[in-house]
Amino acid sequence: MLRSNESRAEKVFRGTFVHSTQNEAVQILEDTVLGVDKEGKISFLGRADEVKQLSQTWEFQLSDIRQLKQGEFFMPGMVDTHIHAPQYSYAGTALDLPLLQWLNKYTFPVEKQYRNAKFAEDTYTKVVKRTLKNGTTTACYFATIHTDTSLLLGEIADRFGQRALVGKVCMDRNEAVIDYKESTKESVEETKRFIYELLKRKYPQVKPIITPRFAPSCSEELLHSLGQIAKSNDLHIQSHISENREEVALVKNMFPACSSYTDVYREYNLLTSKTVMAHGCHLTDKELEMFKTSGAAISHCPNSNISLCSGMLDVRRVLKHNVKLGLGTDVAGGYSPSMLDAIRRALDTSKALKIQNPGYETVSYKEFFRLSTLGGSQALSLDDTIGNFEVGKDFDAVLISPSVPDSPFDVFESDTTENILEKFLNLGDDRNIVEVYVAGNRVVPFEKSA
Repeated sequence: MLRSNESRAEKVFRGTFVHSTQNEAVQILEDTVLGVDKEGKISFLGRADEVKQLSQTWEFQLSDIRQLKQGEFFMPGMVDTHIHAPQYSYAGTALDLPLLQWLNKYTFPVEKQYRNAKFAEDTYTKVVKRTLKNGTTTACYFATIHTDTSLLLGEIADRFGQRALVGKVCMDRNEAVIDYKESTKESVEETKRFIYELLKRKYPQVKPIITPRFAPSCSEELLHSLGQIAKSNDLHIQSHISENREEVALVKNMFPACSSYTDVYREYNLLTSKTVMAHGCHLTDKELEMFKTSGAAISHCPNSNISLCSGMLDVRRVLKHNVKLGLGTDVAGGYSPSMLDAIRRALDTSKALKIQNPGYETVSYKEFFRLSTLGGSQALSLDDTIGNFEVGKDFDAVLISPSVPDSPFDVFESDTTENILEKFLNLGDDRNIVEVYVAGNRVVPFEKSA
């Protein structure tokens, strides 16, 4: 039996728990009892034969225990380390162009509309609800350059109980769309206002993140200022890096004094232990070493990488460099808001690399399960709070049922929990996600008024 403190258990569950540790990609805890205190933290994790002792220590009645049904299991909430909330309105469409042309034709014209609060509220409500229904308990969101509607995204995430990092996008360069950029001064001042206003609201699970869109859309002055703001406020940072080769060449031309794309962010203090960079398909070994040294993380967005023909991230290579790594949906370059899709496309990418090189060591579904949960928490520097079922962490969890009506997969008598987990990851969907918890609060199913 493990314990964090002597507080009373407010919720107690008994059944199967599946999570990852640093040493085990998948650890299955059968017939286990888990308690959650009034703060939403995991107060104990014990064997079922200890239940009487646990009930005395943690002051709960045996009748208070929620017994999971046959085949059900809890897994940690999934962590989407990179998603563009405003792009959700056209997810599943507009996938016929490479990155830079795609941004100019589809993304920037849509994002301009988010000066309109009504339009923003509709899309942001839908994306938060959709991702929660799909088991995303933590999302790292890009918003737009508009401060007030970026604050609205934070408000909506809080309203539905999702844990979120929300970034007001910063860009003072944009040759393609003349009216979708800011002056350098405006971008800096509005970023400061965004941070101040969001922190002032004291949302328990929603925090700001510094968000230069990517190096080509930011002047050196803006990057320098954002690095200073992040450092002085000890804030998270997110951006994009080495998504496709055309973009890498553009950065080399725009920042000739820097040795690499990664060096641009390092030069302006934007490569820190609280930084997550999306994609990284074309990083060199030297750049990966810079990531490792700084403690910065990569968000692997395989659906987007394939859908926009950007490249294929070699996950095994990143892991061998001991760089923090999580998974992201990258809506809408990635057409699905589901982290299950991210796992599946990541597996596809790994196998495609094996086809190209028969000697390649593929990444297993178990490893991608870890990257979608514990790995994502590490990538966002939140692994002291979430990521698995360690005592003292917040209870961010998803209850999986393989036997719901119209389940997309079948279970057979001989199936073990490990078999059911693999089937869920490969075949399951939101129908199998019957409950979602964030910091001990049940947020799915939604309240009827939501």
